[in-house]
Amino acid sequence: MKKIYHIILSAAAVLCFASCNSFLDLGPIDYPATGNFWKEEAQVKTFLNGLMSQFRSDYNSLYVLGEVRGGTVKEGSSIENVSLNYARLALNQLDKDNTGVTNWNGYYARILQVNHYIDQLENACEFMDEATRNKYLAPGYGLRAYYYFMLYRMYGGVPLETTVKLMDGSIDINTLYLARSSAEETLEQIKKDINASETAYGTDRTLDRNFWNYYATELLKAHIYLWSAKVTTRFSDSAGTHTATGSQEELNVAKTALQNIVSSGKFSLVPFADLYNYSKKGNDELILSLHFDYTETTNDAANYYYQAAIWCNSYYDEDGNLLADPLNLCGGGMHRNEWLESFVKSFDKKDTRRAVTFHECYSSADPATRTFGSSMIKRMGHADGSIRYSDSDIHVYRYADVILLLAEVENALGNTSAVPRYINQIRERAYGSGYPVYADGGFAANELAILKERDKEFVAEGSRWFDLIRMQDASKKPLAFSAAAAYPRTYGGTATPVLAAGSDQLLLWPVDVNVLNNDKEIKQTVGY
Repeated sequence: MKKIYHIILSAAAVLCFASCNSFLDLGPIDYPATGNFWKEEAQVKTFLNGLMSQFRSDYNSLYVLGEVRGGTVKEGSSIENVSLNYARLALNQLDKDNTGVTNWNGYYARILQVNHYIDQLENACEFMDEATRNKYLAPGYGLRAYYYFMLYRMYGGVPLETTVKLMDGSIDINTLYLARSSAEETLEQIKKDINASETAYGTDRTLDRNFWNYYATELLKAHIYLWSAKVTTRFSDSAGTHTATGSQEELNVAKTALQNIVSSGKFSLVPFADLYNYSKKGNDELILSLHFDYTETTNDAANYYYQAAIWCNSYYDEDGNLLADPLNLCGGGMHRNEWLESFVKSFDKKDTRRAVTFHECYSSADPATRTFGSSMIKRMGHADGSIRYSDSDIHVYRYADVILLLAEVENALGNTSAVPRYINQIRERAYGSGYPVYADGGFAANELAILKERDKEFVAEGSRWFDLIRMQDASKKPLAFSAAAAYPRTYGGTATPVLAAGSDQLLLWPVDVNVLNNDKEIKQTVGY
C-alpha cells in the first residue's frame, strides 16, 4: 500500500471527500487543520453524515459485486439490441488482465475516511462523555466491517489499514507500503470491528432505516460468522488460508444476531409490491436502505429498463398485444442490464415477486419467431408529469434476509426440520393463500431451496453471487459449481454450473495490474 495519508477535513468540506487518485493513494488536502475540527458534537455528526453519503454512493457495488457473476444476467445485447454492461463478469471470464473492477473497487478511500473518524473519536473529542462517544463509534466500526467484508469476499486476504498516518516528513515513504494480510487475519479484523460496533451500541436500539444502526450491525454480524463457518478462503498454496470452521459456536453466534433482530419486534414482512412502492419508502421490512430523492440525488435505474425511444410501439406482451409505454418512462431508459429468460421464467406466474421485479415483453406477436426481453423495475422511482425521476430507495438489508439466513443457519446446524417454516414464511408472502408448501428434504435439498428463494427475493440487491459461494451441496462444495443451482443461458437449454470444475480461483477476484505495478508489496490472488 503506497502513500496512505492522514486526511484532514473541515466541517465545510467533509461532505466533499477526496477520491482515490491511484490504487490506494490519497493525497493530502489543503483544508483547515484538525485543530479547528472535532471540537463539538455537531462536527462529529457532520463527518458521520459524510461517511453515510459515501456509503450511499457505493450502491451500484451491490449489483456489480454481488449479482453479475451469479449466472442470472445476460451478456451481449438487450432485446432492443443495446449493448449490455459487464459481459466478462456475467460469463466469469476473469484473469490477471481482465479483473472486472480496479483499485480494490475504491474501498480504501472510504476505509481511510472511516479510520480517521474512529481515530478522532477514540483519541480526541475530549468534550464527549463515553455514552456519546460510543453512539458515534458504533456506526463507524459497522461501516469499516462492511467495507472489509466486501473486500474479503472478493479477494480473501487484503491490506489491513486501521490507523491513519500523518505525512509530515518524519515518515519513511517505504513504511507506507502494506502487503496483503492473510485471509485468516483479514477475517479476524472484520470480526473485531463488527463486535466493537455491537458493543458500542450497548442498549441503544434507535432505528433510522436510512442510517447505519444496531440492527444493520447484527445482520452484518450474522453474515460474517455464517461465512466464516461455511466458506474456505484460500490465500496462498499453503499459509494464511481460512478454512471453513463448520463451528456450531460460530453458527450460533450468527443465529443469536438474527434472533436479536426478530425479537426486537420492529420488523415484519410487508406485501412484496410495497417494498418497492415509491409512496411506501421506509416500510417495516427495511433494516438498512439507501435514501434517494430527486431533489438530492438519483440512482441508475434507467440502466435496467427499456429504452423508450426504441422500444415503444415496437414490442409486444405475451398475448401479442402491441405495447406503448407500459412503464410510463416519459422517454427514459438505457437498458444496459438484463436478466436471462430462463431466470425470469423460473418465477411462477402466481408468485407476486415476478411482476414486481420484471416487466416482460417480446419482439414480435408471433410465438414462433419472437424473442424475450425484460426490464428490472425495482428502482424505477416516480413520474411527475412528463418527467421520470430515478429516486427509489435501494435496499441493503431487509427482514426477508433475516428469515432466510435463519433457515440456512438451522440447516447448517443439522436442524433441517426447522428449515421449512422459514421458507414457507417467504413463500406465503410471495403467493398468498395456496402457496407451495415446502417440506424438509435434508441438508442438500434444503440448501438449494433456500437459494432459490433468495434468488427470487433479492434480484439486483447484491446476494446471488455471494450466496453461490457460501451455500453448499451435499459434499459441502459451493453451489457455484452445481448445475442444480444454475439457470440455462439459453431458454429451454441445459443448465451448467456458474463455475466450471477446476476453476476454484474464480471464487475470488484478481488484483488489477496497476495496483501490482505500483505497489511492490502486493501479490496477485492465488490462481491468477
